[in-house]
Amino acid sequence: MADALFLVPLAVVLSAAALIAFLWSLADGQYDDLAGAAERVIHEDREHPLPGRSLRNDIAGQDGG
Repeated sequence: MADALFLVPLAVVLSAAALIAFLWSLADGQYDDLAGAAERVIHEDREHPLPGRSLRNDIAGQDGG
């Protein structure tokens, strides 16, 4: 019984903290553009290749090292 007196308030506090964090992320616009990040992964930026790699070698599948 003593464990419940400790665990129930702890669960309530943690749940309230999670709810506050979720509501804060909603108000901050975290979930406004769900498709944007997924599309950025698909449409890779070929104009700025990684340093030390040329675009021609990247397309041919040769990384030079």
